[in-house]
Amino acid sequence: MGSAPSTPRKGGAFSLETAEYLIGTFVGDQPFPLSSEFWQKLLEHPLNVQWPTQRVQQACELLAKNNSHTRHLAKILFHLACCLQECMSTSGVSPLVYEKTVNAVYMSSTFLKHLIESVQGDNNIQLYLSLEDNEAVWKDVMRDQSIENFVMRNVLNFIASVEVSPDTVILHIELLNFMIIAMSTQLLCGPSPGPNDVNPFLDAAMVQDSSLVDSVVRRLLLNFMVRSNVPFNRATYSIIDGSQSSVLQRVGSAAANIVLFPFSYLVSSSGEGSKSPIADISIHVLLVLVHYHRCIMSEDYMDNKSSTSDSLLKENPHFSDNPYCKALENAIDCELDRVDIEGNAHSSRHIKLPFASLFDTLGICLADEAAVLLLYSLLQGNSAFLEYVLVRTDLDTLLMPILEALYNSPTRTANQIYMLLIILLILSQDSSFNASIHKLILTGVPWYKERLLHQTSLGSLMVIILIRTVQYNLSKLRDVYLQTTCLATLANMAPHVHRLSAYASQRLVSLFDMLSRKYNKLAERRDNKLHTAKDNSVEGNSLVEDMSTELHIYTDFLRLVLEIINAILTYALPRNPEVVYAIMHRQEVFLPFKNHPRFNELIDNIYTVLDFFNSRMDAQREEGDWSVNEVLQVIIVNCRSWRGDGMKMFTQLRFTYEQESHPEEFFIPYVWQLVLSRCGFSFNAGAINLFPVDLHTERVENGVVGSTLQNGDFDKPEYQLDP
Repeated sequence: MGSAPSTPRKGGAFSLETAEYLIGTFVGDQPFPLSSEFWQKLLEHPLNVQWPTQRVQQACELLAKNNSHTRHLAKILFHLACCLQECMSTSGVSPLVYEKTVNAVYMSSTFLKHLIESVQGDNNIQLYLSLEDNEAVWKDVMRDQSIENFVMRNVLNFIASVEVSPDTVILHIELLNFMIIAMSTQLLCGPSPGPNDVNPFLDAAMVQDSSLVDSVVRRLLLNFMVRSNVPFNRATYSIIDGSQSSVLQRVGSAAANIVLFPFSYLVSSSGEGSKSPIADISIHVLLVLVHYHRCIMSEDYMDNKSSTSDSLLKENPHFSDNPYCKALENAIDCELDRVDIEGNAHSSRHIKLPFASLFDTLGICLADEAAVLLLYSLLQGNSAFLEYVLVRTDLDTLLMPILEALYNSPTRTANQIYMLLIILLILSQDSSFNASIHKLILTGVPWYKERLLHQTSLGSLMVIILIRTVQYNLSKLRDVYLQTTCLATLANMAPHVHRLSAYASQRLVSLFDMLSRKYNKLAERRDNKLHTAKDNSVEGNSLVEDMSTELHIYTDFLRLVLEIINAILTYALPRNPEVVYAIMHRQEVFLPFKNHPRFNELIDNIYTVLDFFNSRMDAQREEGDWSVNEVLQVIIVNCRSWRGDGMKMFTQLRFTYEQESHPEEFFIPYVWQLVLSRCGFSFNAGAINLFPVDLHTERVENGVVGSTLQNGDFDKPEYQLDP
């Protein structure tokens, strides 16, 4: 049992027959101990062979059948960890060591993926990662470690400590792929993390030393920032024979639809693909790690395992700390001294990053949803990075791609729109940000098609895009949270508006007009239904109640828009003559609400402004019609004498973003949706419990066949707006 099987050869060289024999032995029913020469023969053999999908499926199914007896998955994972140790132990690593390690990680990924996505029932995953007590090698090397901990420690160590180079780039990419596959056990869990979830590799990653965790987070972010496209060294990987047919062979089954040989990220038959695959995979791995929440049982739950305690656990889950999230939140700028201006010494535990490079890279990559989510995670959790962003004078680097993405809302998912709007809301909480965006003048906005925007301030463009998003939401999405976020951001900006453009001012008044017309239609329909509901009290009353709720929502929206206009008139009127002009030009839209109990005080302020400027216009009225420039000039002159007499002062609105108690229910499914849509391989849709999947829709893309993961919308992101 301890000997290695004899391997057939042809002419002294490894053959296809040899490869099939070795892999057949690996998936067979005869167990081989860790010390057997079989493992060296298996890992040293070139894997540039082409198997049809059916053969790979059969091999995966055989391993799944025999693994409980042979424990070959655990054994190849053990050898993977040992190979990684060898790669890190010496300076001059031979090409054979890299070949063995790549083979080990590739085979581990292929078979592990099948075992994970073939789980039947309620996440009843059985990987059989423990070994027999008679494995002496296991005891000597592992001591008290589990196999998942041993593997993850060495995988993370390699990623963190070994530089990306032509000799190592293939191995780096395949190790990151392995991590995605190993962590994909989350896909089998429900959308709300529970104490019975089985995520052995993710849990192993969470218990690594803090120094290793910090190094991994730093390396993944550096990979994202550097965005290297290092060519691999063919001399290091001698098994590459230049034949694209073998290098690019893909396995198109749900069991193992990843490349049969790990170079698809570097060469694409279509000429398309990622410009920096290692950067993309790194950010995906980082997002999965950062947003993982392990639910653990509290003492109360253990003492009372009743049905009521299950519901209480769902309402008040207890999570263990996430060290990767903490490392990201505590990262500081490497340009800062160890002691800041207040004399506070930074802990040596804090990872140091080049914030300037991170800022610039994010600005370049915000067309990608993963980069948007990373930016959100940094702004929401890392106060040092938020402060850095707020003092940058080139805020257009971040804001322009965000505003362009919102401009193209019809082509974006609702979740991406949420993230972009929340980012703007977080930034708008700072008064210096609201002031500085109006000082930055854009020479042009080429992607804005409806109107030529020349010499427009960044602040004016932001107002225009936010109002446009509100209007799109009213007509298409009709989402209250999205609407509220847009208006909350505008409310934060309003007191600091400076020289708002004519077009932005017009759009603001038009927004009130649009909402008022919607409000009036709803009020009229409700009154009509109320009149006819007398004949059918049950159905009629229910319909009237629904319409009253919607009417109440639009009442709140209208009031919020009036408060935005009021804030500009109260705190910034002398600096915004175009806003005054827009209100005067459309003053009739405010008249119907002058006596409305929810709006009358706000409308009174608007009419105080109108009366002041109308009287100045009457005093200077001449024969004939006034031109726009003449009216505007009168407004500009009289803005200087405006003192705000008669204006009622309202408390200045300030909305803040705050995550609710269970953000994981939104972010974990969202992260995995992003990962699966971009990682290059699909996952058995029938096994996914984390989010809804349309099992009837399939796609064929880059040789991958599998159920398409819909870019559908999850539940609303877990946040609340606190005015």
